[in-house]
Amino acid sequence: MASKPPQGDPVQDAPQVSAPQHAAAGLPAIGHTLRAAQRQMGVRRTARTLLKVNQKDGFDCPGCAWPEGDKRHVAEFCENGAKAVAEEATLRRVTPAFFAAHPPADLASRSGYWLGQQGRITQPMLLDKGDAAAGEARYEPVSWERAFGIIAEELRALDSPDEAVFYTSGRTSNEAAFLLQLFAREFGTNNLPDCSNMCHESSGSALTQTLGVGKGSVSLEDLHQADLIIVAGQNPGTNHPRMLSALERAKAAGAKIVSVNPLPEAGLERFKNPQTARGLVKGAALNDLFLQIRIGGDQALFRMLNKLVLETPGAVDEAFVQEHTHGFEAFAAAAGAADWAETLAATGLDRSGIERALEMILASRRTVVCWAMGLTQHKHAVATIREVVNLLLLRGAIGRPGAGVCPVRGHSNVQGDRTMGIFERPAPAFLDALEKEFGFAPPRHHGLDVVRSIRALRDGEAKVFFAMGGNFVAATPDTEVTEAAMRRARLTVQVSTKLNRSHAVTGARALILPTLGRTDKDVQAAGRQFVTVEDSMGMVHASRGNLTPASPHLLSEPAIVARMARAVLGESSATPWEEFENDYAVIRDRISRVVPGFEDFNARIARPGGFTLPHAPRDERRFPTTTGKANFTAAPVECPQVPEGRLLLQTLRSHDQYNTTVYGLDDRYRGIRSGRRVVLVHPEDARERGLADGAYADLVSEWRDGTERRAPGFRVVHYPTARGCAAAYYPETNVLVPLDSTADTSNTPASKSVVIRLEQSASA
Repeated sequence: MASKPPQGDPVQDAPQVSAPQHAAAGLPAIGHTLRAAQRQMGVRRTARTLLKVNQKDGFDCPGCAWPEGDKRHVAEFCENGAKAVAEEATLRRVTPAFFAAHPPADLASRSGYWLGQQGRITQPMLLDKGDAAAGEARYEPVSWERAFGIIAEELRALDSPDEAVFYTSGRTSNEAAFLLQLFAREFGTNNLPDCSNMCHESSGSALTQTLGVGKGSVSLEDLHQADLIIVAGQNPGTNHPRMLSALERAKAAGAKIVSVNPLPEAGLERFKNPQTARGLVKGAALNDLFLQIRIGGDQALFRMLNKLVLETPGAVDEAFVQEHTHGFEAFAAAAGAADWAETLAATGLDRSGIERALEMILASRRTVVCWAMGLTQHKHAVATIREVVNLLLLRGAIGRPGAGVCPVRGHSNVQGDRTMGIFERPAPAFLDALEKEFGFAPPRHHGLDVVRSIRALRDGEAKVFFAMGGNFVAATPDTEVTEAAMRRARLTVQVSTKLNRSHAVTGARALILPTLGRTDKDVQAAGRQFVTVEDSMGMVHASRGNLTPASPHLLSEPAIVARMARAVLGESSATPWEEFENDYAVIRDRISRVVPGFEDFNARIARPGGFTLPHAPRDERRFPTTTGKANFTAAPVECPQVPEGRLLLQTLRSHDQYNTTVYGLDDRYRGIRSGRRVVLVHPEDARERGLADGAYADLVSEWRDGTERRAPGFRVVHYPTARGCAAAYYPETNVLVPLDSTADTSNTPASKSVVIRLEQSASA
C-alpha cells in the first residue's frame, strides 16, 4: 500500500528555536533515519533498501559523493543519505490524476518541501499552453513516442543548435552523461551547463591552473594518514556526514583538525559515531582549533599563513619547490607583503589564532586541506583556492601520501559527469577523441554555462531547455530573473523522478519525462543493467538498483537520451543509439576509447569496489599545466566590502536538506524546528539594528548597479556566527543573489557573499 503524502503545505515561516547543539549523529540520528525511511517505504522495504546503499553489490547513494573504503559497514549511509534513498524508494506516487487536480499555478504556490513529498512520477506528462482552450493549461499524459516527437520538432525548428541548452545534474550516471554530451555535440552545440557551474567550478578552475588536474589529489586513505586536516568553508556534519567517520579515524591516528568557518558546526565539535558503541555513548571531539572567520576572509588568512611559512627557517620544502614548481619568486614577493592589520580586518580573527594554526602547519609533514562552497562561491573564489594550493606547494604536500587538496563534492556523480564530457568548454583533446571514435566533427566553440544560459533564455537567444535531473529553477541565482527567463522558452524538458519547482515554471510547452532512480532495477533488451559513478576522490564504481520500478512507464536515463537522439538525428546519425539503450556495456566500450583513465572499462568495473582514476600530480608528481610544473600564483588579496549598517549573507543548507531537496523542516543541530525562513545573526549585530531574537525582518540585497532584491518575512535568530555576518537557507534566499554576481574566471554565482540589510517586518 502506498504511503500517504502530506495533505496540506505546512507553514515554514514560524519556526521554533532553541539553543544550537554541540554534537552530531548518535542515537537521535538513528531514530530520525528510521522514522523518515519507514514513513516513505514501510518497515520491510526500508531494511531491504538501506542495506544495499553504498555496498559493492548495491547502489550508490543518490546524495553526496563521499567515497567508501574497501571494507564497508553493513549500514554504509548517513542520515541524509537514508532520507535521499527513502524519497526515491517511496511508495507514494504522482499519477495523471494528481496533475489533473493540481494545475501549474497550484504547483507554483506550493513549497519545494511539499512538492518533493508527493512521491514518484509515474508517466510522461505534457503541458501545452498553446493548446489550452478556455481556462488554464494542465499537464496531461503523453506517450513516450509523442514526447520525443515534440522534442525533435522543437529542436529541428531552431535557427541554430546553440539555441538549445542541455543541463545535467550531479546524480546522472557516467553512461547517461556520456550519451547526453555525445548527442548535444552531434546535434551541434557545446551548451552543456551543469551543477558544477554553481558549486565547484571555482575549484576546477584553480586546480587546473595550478596543478594541471581540476580534481582533488587525495584518497580516503590519505585522509586517514594525515597529520593535519584543515576543513575550510565546509560543514561536514550537515552536508557530508560520512566524512565525520574519516575525520574520527584520522584523529584517532594522531591527526590534528582545524576548521575555518563563520559558523560553529556541531559535527566538528563532537561526532557521536552511530556505527560504534563508544560513539553512541561518548563520541569524539574533532576540532583542535576553530577559526571563526568572517565570510570571504579565507584568501587573506591563507596569504598570511604563507607569509609566515616563508619567514620560518626550514619550513619551505626547498627541494620540492625547486624541482616541481614555477612562479615562486612572484608569489613570495606578494606573500611577503601581507599585512597583519589588513589580515585581521579581513578575517575577523585574532593574531593568536592564526599563529596557532601556523604551529600546527609547521608540525605537520602530511597536510590535507578540504573545502566546499564556503570557498568556491565568492567573487575571489578562484584566487582563494589558488592561495590554498600555494600553502601546500610550500610544504611539498602534493604527491605525498597523507597530503593534498580535497575539494569535497556534493551530488553523487557531479565529478563523473564532468569526466564524461559534460562541460561547455571542452578540451580540444577530448573533442579530437570524440571525432575519431564517432566520425563526426563536434563543435569547437565554447558553449553556455549556467549563468550564461539564464541570460540567453532571458534575452531570447536560447529557446529549448532540456534538464537531465536536478531542479534548475530552485538551484540557480536571481530567482525572479531565472523564472522569467524559463517562461520565455518554447520548450522546457525535465527528466525527473519526483516533483520540484522546475515543473511549475515552464516554457510555452513543457515535458516531464519520468526516469528510473538509483534504487530501481534497470532491465533492457540485453538483460539487467548497471551504471557507474565517480566519487569525490576519483574512484569509479558500479551502481545496481534492486527495487521494482515505481511504474512500468519509466525509462532509464540512457534510454531517454538514446531515444531522443534517434528522434532528433534520425538517419543522419551513424551512432548506434539503439545498441546503447539495449546494453550499457556498449556505452562503456566507447567511453574506454574516448576518456583517458577508462581503458578496459568493462573488465575493470567488474571488480568489486571498482577502480581509481589516474591523477598525475598525486601519482607521479607530474603537473600537466602550461608550464609543465605546479604553478605558484600571486593574485591581489580581496575580501567583500560591506557598507556601514549592512551584513554579509551566506546561503546554506539546513540539516534536513540536500541541495534543493528539502526532506523536512528541522535543522536540529542549529536549534531550528518546524520552519525554514530564518536568518542567523550575531546577537550584537541584531541588537544594533533593533532586532530582538524572534523579530521578523525582510532581507534586502544591495547590488552595485543600485538594484535591490527582497526576501520577506524571516525570523531573526540570535546565533553565534561571526560578527558582521548572517546566514539563511537556500533556495529561499537565492532570490537575493544577483545573476551578475559571480566568481572571476569560473563564473560561479557568489552565493556566499551577498550584501544585505535587514528591515523590520510585520510577518509572523
